[in-house]
This record gives sequence, C-alpha cells and structure tokens, in this order.
Amino acid sequence: MLILGAGDVRSVLDGAEPRVLAAVRHAYELHALGRTSVPHSVFLRFPADTRNRIIALPAYLGGEAPVAGVKWVSSFPGNVAQGLDRASAAIVLNSMRTGVPEAFLEASAISARRTAASAALAASTLLSVNSSTGVSLVGCGLINFEVLRYLRTVFPSLDSATVYDLDRDRAESFAAKARSAWPTLTVDVARRPADALAAQRLVSLATTAAVPHLDAAPCRPGTLLLHLSLRDLTVPSVLSGVNIVDDADHVCRAATSLHLAEQETGNRDFIASSLGEILVSGAPYVADERRLTVFSPFGLGCLDLAVADLVRREAVARGLGTRLDDFLPAGTQVFA
Repeated sequence: MLILGAGDVRSVLDGAEPRVLAAVRHAYELHALGRTSVPHSVFLRFPADTRNRIIALPAYLGGEAPVAGVKWVSSFPGNVAQGLDRASAAIVLNSMRTGVPEAFLEASAISARRTAASAALAASTLLSVNSSTGVSLVGCGLINFEVLRYLRTVFPSLDSATVYDLDRDRAESFAAKARSAWPTLTVDVARRPADALAAQRLVSLATTAAVPHLDAAPCRPGTLLLHLSLRDLTVPSVLSGVNIVDDADHVCRAATSLHLAEQETGNRDFIASSLGEILVSGAPYVADERRLTVFSPFGLGCLDLAVADLVRREAVARGLGTRLDDFLPAGTQVFA
C-alpha cells in the first residue's frame, strides 16, 4: 500500500494546473463516450443533523490505463467558525488486476483542485468570448480560491475579481490573500450578493448553502454562472438559463437546485447539454448572449480518480510517500 499524505499530494499538484486541466478534460470526454462507471454517490447523514454529511463516490475511469477507486469526502460547515477546513477527504485506488487497495491518498487538495479545474474548463469552453478579464466569486473559501487560480491559468488576461461572502471579514481576508498571490490582480469586495452577480460576466458560486437563496436576475445578459455548490439558485433562475451539467442523472438528486427544478416541471427539458458532450463534439460552443448560461457540475468520482491517478504516478516517479508492505494479508500479490 502506498500512502500519500497532504504534503506529498500538494507537492505534486502545486504548479501542475495544465496537467490537472488535461486530466479532467480527458475524464469528461471518456465519460461522454461511455467509458466510465459512476454509481450514484452515497450520502451519509446523521439523526437530527441536517447540515453535516459524508459522501462516498465510487468510480471507474477507462482509457489506456484504467483506474478504479472511491472518494470519501466530508462536509462539516461548522468547522469554518473554529478555524478549520469545511471539507476533508481521502481516496482509495484499487488494482485493476486483483481489486486489492494499492494506494491511499489524502484528497482535500485533489477534490478542491478537481472542482476548480472543472470550473475553469467549463469557463474556457462555454464563454462566448474566450478571453475573460474578470470574475465574481460568491463564497470566500478554499474552493473559490482554487477556482481563481485555475481561471487565471486558462485566462491569463484575467485581471480583476469581485468577491462576496456573508462574513465580511472572511471576504476581506480572501481579497488580501488573492492580492498577495497575484499582485497585478484587482480585487474588490462587494457589499451585497446582487452587486457581485452584476459586476462580472463570469460568476462562480461556491457556498455552503443547503437551500436556494440567490435570484440570478442581477446577472448581465450573456453571463456564465459556475454553479459549483449546486443549491444556491432559485428554481426560476435555473429555468431562465441555458443549463449545462456534467451528468443529468447525478445532478438531479439530493435536493440540488436542478433537482427542485425537475420536481417542479416534471422533466429535464431545461438541461441543454453536458460539458463532456460539448467537448467530444469538437465544435465551438456558441453561447446565447441574451440569456444566462449555468454550469452545474455534481462532481463526478471519475474526475477525482483522474487527478488522483496523476498524483499517484508522479509520486511514484519521484519516490514520494510511505509504503506499507504488510498492509495486506500475507501472500496477497500486488501488481504495479
């Protein structure tokens, strides 16, 4: 068993944004081509506790070097008030020859950067003009900071950000951190969510909202809204936009905004396409400049496996991590 802790994982991922983007794109394409297996996620919730949850995302990713495994990711929003990260995660990778577990990775960075890469890939694919110069970030946590990092990778000309959080101090701290990381970036803190929605034509929502709370009406026509936290937008806002997803079956469940829209309409006709289908088609996406485009990614487990496998392979090449040769029962064969 190869064990890769947080330091090992981050040492591989830091500065590897183009490779992560390529891995995520390839996984989306394989999924659209039917070369993945992504069972529905399992949500572990607790009696008398509607806020906290732990989710299991099993998956298989095909291709030239198939990989199988599971991500076990928790979301405890109350951690933030205690100075802790909201989410934590681990990934187990299994041998495709014997099925035995062969790698265990600390996965908070993998999960966050996969989410950010997915958002940036969607932005570079779906924006009508592939040269965004600004973004609004609603929710000032780790996810949107990584989104900003990956957006600057796909849009080198991106030079301004408008940020908003219910906690004004958190927003100010986020803005200061962003200015320190990218000195040429102009960062403004919005006083109201509506101001943030109206400020830029590219908007990323990454909050801990459990129920819809945002009306997208303040967005400019032609805005691309990256609906990463899935439960922010009101049903009318969803139905007013052009909706792109990663997988309709996955995103229309667990009381997401799109799930609520499906329940209200009785169908999924409001979903226009998936990102994977658009990528596989090879045709440039033409956005409707009169309407809002909403990208709602559930976060498929096969995307996490793509990034985890990238990390595992690079870590092996560098000699990183800890090997436990006696983790498995005596006599178990593990094939590299």
